[in-house]
Amino acid sequence: MSFLWRHAFEMRGGWTYILTNKPHGVLYIGVTSDIAARMMQHRVGTGSAFCRRYGLKRLILVERHATIYEAIAREKALKAWQRAWKIRLIEGSNPD
Repeated sequence: MSFLWRHAFEMRGGWTYILTNKPHGVLYIGVTSDIAARMMQHRVGTGSAFCRRYGLKRLILVERHATIYEAIAREKALKAWQRAWKIRLIEGSNPD
């Protein structure tokens, strides 16, 4: 990967997001550099096999990060959290 391309990729930043299928349903945590494109993939069924299997299309939390590396680190941290912690995070920023 060339320096210029890598630098442009890093500067785009990144997003972590959580999807679900229904209230108190299955949670999916993902990371992307283009949230709009990634959500379209999930909605039309070309996102992840896990999301297709469980019908995960509701975006319930999204976080912006300065670099894709920060987004990846946050995704890994969130995946290690207990479900109760994730629910508190979601309800804190998206009570509905």
